[in-house]
Amino acid sequence: MPTLIAELKQLTIQYAKQETIEPLKGLGRFLAAGVIGSFALGIGLVLWVLAALRALQTETGDHLTGHLTWVPYVVALLACGIVIALSVFAISKDKRAAERRKVERAAKAGEASTATATGDAK
Repeated sequence: MPTLIAELKQLTIQYAKQETIEPLKGLGRFLAAGVIGSFALGIGLVLWVLAALRALQTETGDHLTGHLTWVPYVVALLACGIVIALSVFAISKDKRAAERRKVERAAKAGEASTATATGDAK
């Protein structure tokens, strides 16, 4: 009997580790990859905007000098705004799609319960 209890204890410990610790390790790796990727993307976008700004300042010659020196900065700012808007749209698109699926499931469940209540089951 003590052997059976020891085996049960060992099996319970192994199961708990398998169902809690291993998924958390996988989640940690997933989060680490996401954080590293977002930092890399952020740094890359900043460098891209600075490169575009510098290119506008040097490659336009005398066209953007004097009272038009602010134009490259506005163009770079607009580029940043476009990237931010696209990011927000992509994030909210997933949320809108999930919300739409939830509403559709609720509507189907409502139709099914109405059909069952009236005796019109399909």
